[in-house]
Amino acid sequence: MYLIVGLGNPDKQYEKTFHNMGYIAVGDAAEALGAKFKKKECEASVAEAYIGGEKVILARPLTYMNNSGRAVKQLMSKYKIPPENLLVIYDDYDLPKGKVRIRASGSAGTHNGMRSIIGETGLKEFPRIRIGIRDEEVDIPIINYVLSEVRKEDYELFSQACRKAGEAAAEFVRGLDIEKVMCKFN
Repeated sequence: MYLIVGLGNPDKQYEKTFHNMGYIAVGDAAEALGAKFKKKECEASVAEAYIGGEKVILARPLTYMNNSGRAVKQLMSKYKIPPENLLVIYDDYDLPKGKVRIRASGSAGTHNGMRSIIGETGLKEFPRIRIGIRDEEVDIPIINYVLSEVRKEDYELFSQACRKAGEAAAEFVRGLDIEKVMCKFN
């Protein structure tokens, strides 16, 4: 069983912000896997798919970014997800805009949602897909930037990055080893 989590904020006002790249990308992964977000459980909006008889849970935590770990911990516990089958997709200010980077493990970096997941689960060794959002032309505090809307001229770039991240997540749950996913999509 797999758990793919896309980080973001649940309110409509955050829908088109940089901090919702994970929400968008997990939606793209759900589409690629033929799943729809139909239910709420464990403080998350959830979709389910089956790949080769293996259940895949796709989730968008409803806890707001800084408490994402609560939903992830609950889902992992309920479905008995091993750390290597957890995949988290999120925006990353440390990467240039539109870049997609996949890692088998790592730290939270500057991301509060990842800090929450690591803090709640006690895990660092799980795969993650980061979508770069940093724009060298914008000089505002990070908290204001991540909660601002994507500029119209950048919409297609971020849309492509989210689709790429969603495709990478779908490949991972279809059985492609994380190292091979990294080689294919990084």
